[in-house]
Amino acid sequence: MTDLASSKKHVFVVNPRSGNGATGREWPRIQAEARKRLGSFTTCMTTKPGDATQITRMCLSEGAELIVCVGGDGTLNEVVNGFMDERGPIRTDAVLGFVPNGTGCDFVKTARIPAKVEQSLNTIKEGYIKRIDLGRLQYHDHQGRLNIRYFHNIASFGLGGEVVDRVNRSSKAFGPFISFIWSTLVSIFLYGKKKIRLKVDNTYEGEVIVWNIAVANGQYHGGGMWVAPDAVIDDGLLHITVIGDLNLAEVFWYLPKLYNGKIKNIKNVSILTGKMVEAYSEQCVQLDVDGEQPGRLPVVIDIMPAVLRMITEKSDC
Repeated sequence: MTDLASSKKHVFVVNPRSGNGATGREWPRIQAEARKRLGSFTTCMTTKPGDATQITRMCLSEGAELIVCVGGDGTLNEVVNGFMDERGPIRTDAVLGFVPNGTGCDFVKTARIPAKVEQSLNTIKEGYIKRIDLGRLQYHDHQGRLNIRYFHNIASFGLGGEVVDRVNRSSKAFGPFISFIWSTLVSIFLYGKKKIRLKVDNTYEGEVIVWNIAVANGQYHGGGMWVAPDAVIDDGLLHITVIGDLNLAEVFWYLPKLYNGKIKNIKNVSILTGKMVEAYSEQCVQLDVDGEQPGRLPVVIDIMPAVLRMITEKSDC
């Protein structure tokens, strides 16, 4: 039997604006499917940016055991940040589930979470829990204030920040791939390469001219760009992909390799691994953090190993 007390322990945090409003339109069906599988639960709808973080923190403080995010990677990032404070996890016993339903849902391609609603709900019902790593970044927001934020998938700086800013200001009616590829093509023409001072642990330090630098926990971002083919969400490492000094013709020539896993074969692309990344530029270089554009360089990023309990499909091995 499921009563009100148990329903408060299971909370769905829903962003109705995700997927250009598709999540809000589909929520009655998703809710019905969820109740068939999971019984009673509390639903909290977001109304503005930042709500998912505040709702998650409030629910955890009131004893919630399972928080299920319904939305895209941007909403999931907010919920993830609700699990954390500046020191680390707010509650080490709480569990995160994810029903992907947004413009960008790249994380599920790495994390073994089904992309379809019914299958993702079945996965939550089965309840296999994996401890995953998170990236933590210290950066400056648009008002110049120092902030700390976590990411589950990928943080990048350079062209990625420009693309995400454009995606979030444009219509997403044609779906994630078209939204991101169109914004990427436009940004390539309008954006200039940046000079960035980059340091990875004590193994690499230098000044690089780049189009973009991706610091990855997951493998995909930007609507399917396979920028970190070797990234693993529980290996305790950041996987850094530096897309360096290519001319415009080379950018377009190599663009398909961003989607087919052959990015390591591109001229002037470097792959690094480490536990801490520091980056600085005298130019304005914007951030892309799990599909959101919260600020700009300078930035310090480190890995937080195995800090979040998340429901995924059970691995075969």
